[in-house]
Amino acid sequence: MNFDHFGFLAPFYDHVIGSRAFERLILLAGLPIEGSLLDAGGGTGRVAETLKGLAGKLIVADVSHGMLRQTLTKGGLVPVCSAVEMLPFGDGEFDRIVIVDALHHVHSQKATADELWRVLAPNGRLVIEEPDVRRLAVKFVAIAEKIALMRSHFLAPGEIAKLFSQQEASVEIVEDGFNAYVVVTKLDRV
Repeated sequence: MNFDHFGFLAPFYDHVIGSRAFERLILLAGLPIEGSLLDAGGGTGRVAETLKGLAGKLIVADVSHGMLRQTLTKGGLVPVCSAVEMLPFGDGEFDRIVIVDALHHVHSQKATADELWRVLAPNGRLVIEEPDVRRLAVKFVAIAEKIALMRSHFLAPGEIAKLFSQQEASVEIVEDGFNAYVVVTKLDRV
C-alpha cells in the first residue's frame, strides 16, 4: 500500500502552503458565474474557499479523505471523494472547472483531461494552473517529490495543451513566472 502523503499533510496543509490571491485564476476562469464550479483535485478547498460568491455552487473533488475533511471547516463547499479520472458527475455538469497545482499528482493526465472535458458544459471553461516545469526551481520541486515517493509527473504547458488537441476546444497558454495556466474553452458548435 502506498503512503497517503496528502492524508498525512491534510491537518496542516493550508498553513504550510499558505494563502494567496487568485486574481489571475479568477480572471482566466471568467468569474463570477451563476452556474456550478468544480475544483478538481481541490484537496482542502483552499482554492475553492477564495472563490466563494463567484459561482452558484462550489464542488471540491479529491481522492484524499483527509484533505476533504478540511473542506468541512470552510462552509459553503461541497466535498466529493473521487479520483479526477473518474468523476461521479453527469456530462456537461460544470460551467467552470479549475485544477490548481494538482494535475501532476493524478495517475493519468490523459484520463483526467478526458474526464474534465466530459463534465465541462458547452461554452464552459477549464483552467489548469501548474508549476512550470521548464523553470529550474520547479525541476527541484519535481525531484523532491520523486524522492518523497509521490507519484508526481510534471508536464510542460504545451504538453498539457496537447491533452485537449483532439477536442472542439480553444486552448490558450498563459505564463506567469513560477506557474503556467492552460485555459480550455469548450466550443459549442451547435
